[in-house]
Amino acid sequence: MGSKSDEHVAKKVIEVLEEHCVPYELKVISAHRQPEELDKYLKESKEYVKVYITIAGLSAALPGVVASKVEQPVIGVPVEVKLMGLDALFSIVQMPPGVPVAAVGIDNGKNAAYLAIRILKLAGFRPCK
Repeated sequence: MGSKSDEHVAKKVIEVLEEHCVPYELKVISAHRQPEELDKYLKESKEYVKVYITIAGLSAALPGVVASKVEQPVIGVPVEVKLMGLDALFSIVQMPPGVPVAAVGIDNGKNAAYLAIRILKLAGFRPCK
């Protein structure tokens, strides 16, 4: 997630992942305020992360930045901060060609987790539920 203030959405993701015994890692890294830290994390995690769920509000740059740097699927969760979350939603769905990001509904962390589970199943992962 791009900010600690997005934690209420991350909790929805975690709830579903834990219910299905999916291992996860939670990080707070801003694409704007911590670009070097984000680059470092993405380089280190590319060997073991199969799907990135990115949670961001306002300009919601995190999903697009992550998608521009990794080969794995990226799911963007827009967060309602201003403009009923439409600003974040539009930012996530308007990626340029070659930088795909799957988007779920505003604050819909649960659907992001369910989508990630479906992607992982295609790769052979078997959730406990």
